[in-house]
Amino acid sequence: MTRAFIIDTDTASDDAVALIMALRAQKFGYDVEVKAITVVNGNMPVDQGVQNALYSAELCGSDVPVYRGVDRPLMRAPVYAYWFHGNDGLSDRGFAPTHRIQPNPGHAVDAMIAVIKANPGITLVTLGPLTNVALAVSRAPEIAKLVERCVVMGGAACTSGNVTPAAEYNIWVDPEAARIVFHSGMPVEMAGWELCRGEAALTPAEMDDVRAIGTPLAQFAMDSNMRAMQAAYEQSGEYGLTLPDPVAMAIALDPEASPDRSRHYVDIETVSELTRGMTVVDRFGVSVDERNTLAWGAIVAREKNATICWSLDIPKWKTMLHAALK
Repeated sequence: MTRAFIIDTDTASDDAVALIMALRAQKFGYDVEVKAITVVNGNMPVDQGVQNALYSAELCGSDVPVYRGVDRPLMRAPVYAYWFHGNDGLSDRGFAPTHRIQPNPGHAVDAMIAVIKANPGITLVTLGPLTNVALAVSRAPEIAKLVERCVVMGGAACTSGNVTPAAEYNIWVDPEAARIVFHSGMPVEMAGWELCRGEAALTPAEMDDVRAIGTPLAQFAMDSNMRAMQAAYEQSGEYGLTLPDPVAMAIALDPEASPDRSRHYVDIETVSELTRGMTVVDRFGVSVDERNTLAWGAIVAREKNATICWSLDIPKWKTMLHAALK
């Protein structure tokens, strides 16, 4: 049975590779149809994100509808990731769509609502800040129950962030939107940025192996991420290519790519500037809801609202990446 996907993205270099994985999924064993790509402000201004999404679709020979979404966070000024991804989001290598396909008319939020309603049981994959999703679920709360899986590339589960010591970029950019989504009733699966680090990162030899595939897709996947690899090294001293969005897409395509997962109560810090955007995961059920007490006065734990992906099947993930780029 074909699974319907909708992908919300702030398309930069790793997003582009994730889009390729989804758009080519049927070619390597996953019966998935991407119904729409919605673009949000985040890594790039939204118009640049649209252009990068169109380019990624064109590389795959896809006519998937691409919709322009919101151009700023709900309550905060935009903060772009030029330093990390380059001025065009693709390492400034001159990639540009041929305009064989154009953005679809209409707004991404409206499109998201319509696509979800038309495809009950759809998988929503988010690769950027959650502004579009927050607006959609606020306008049409009923869509939360129509989504079978909401795979969120975002957050840092009980670990360090990548934009502040406490927060991952996608959540930090628009924490208010993230909080709305995590409390919306959507079946959130959080694939934090930590999953792409360590042995999940591509070593120089593994990057050479990808280039050796010899396809334009493989070349693009490496070339477009060269600035991101250098920026990550400048930030952490860790050498290798980390690809958080493709890792999340691997989990969306194949849940077995994250074998260690469990449900927890998760909240998003929106007030403190020190920990803005922190994904506070109650791993041991110690937070309590004082509004919900048992008859004899005992206080009960807060309701679990998200599944945390704690691990990544690294050989599976790298095999999926290779298969998508062949």
